[in-house]
Amino acid sequence: MNFRAINVIYRKEMARFFRTIIESLISPVISTSLYFVVFGAAIGSKIEQVNGVTYGAFIVPGLIMLTVITQSVSNASFAINFPKFTGTIYELLTAPVSYMEIVIGYVGAAATKSILIGLVILATAFAFVDLPIAHPVAMLALLALTSASFSLFGFIIGIWAKDFQQLQLIPLLVLTPLIFLGGSFYSVDMLPGVWRTIALFNPVVYLMSVFRWSFFDTADVPIAVSLLAIAAFTGLCLAAVWWIFRTGWRIRQ
Repeated sequence: MNFRAINVIYRKEMARFFRTIIESLISPVISTSLYFVVFGAAIGSKIEQVNGVTYGAFIVPGLIMLTVITQSVSNASFAINFPKFTGTIYELLTAPVSYMEIVIGYVGAAATKSILIGLVILATAFAFVDLPIAHPVAMLALLALTSASFSLFGFIIGIWAKDFQQLQLIPLLVLTPLIFLGGSFYSVDMLPGVWRTIALFNPVVYLMSVFRWSFFDTADVPIAVSLLAIAAFTGLCLAAVWWIFRTGWRIRQ
């Protein structure tokens, strides 16, 4: 394993993040504050509690996941798509660096950025609500796993996209609706029977459920099922990345 190569890629990507760190950190703080004003105050006045948790606290895990997922996909997809666009990816592919080291460098940097932003949102939430964290170690582990798995997904999108328009296609048309319909701001148990059944086909539901469990010790679906779903998604992403580099799809073609 060429750790020097991984470190170079990782530090290059993190340097780009720190050049705009003020914008990168202020944006989620403002967005989180607005969500608390709109959802926490307006809707929270109508819905006092969900599963025994105040509505203001209940939406915090959803806010974190909403931002972490979108940031992971955005950071990783742009990071690998830009070298494709400029043609510098061929220099990387001809360097004495393995495909695994390339993926670890780019995905690791994207995941780190998302984790930092997620922690900033969590810190902001404490200024608005009294927020318990029943399983802090599990919460951090799930935050890291989510960031890594969706950074892998974003890496795949970055390889697939031929231009910057396509780069936004899947996040806007597929990912964002799945997140909002995945229980970010409500419990799927609140849905009528048939709609709850339909919601269970949304993979984000399982992610939201287990992450909310790490805060409140309650979940919409069994924890084991949620973990299995996350593991399956991560495994599919890893398999897709392996196939992409093995065949050279959208890289050499």
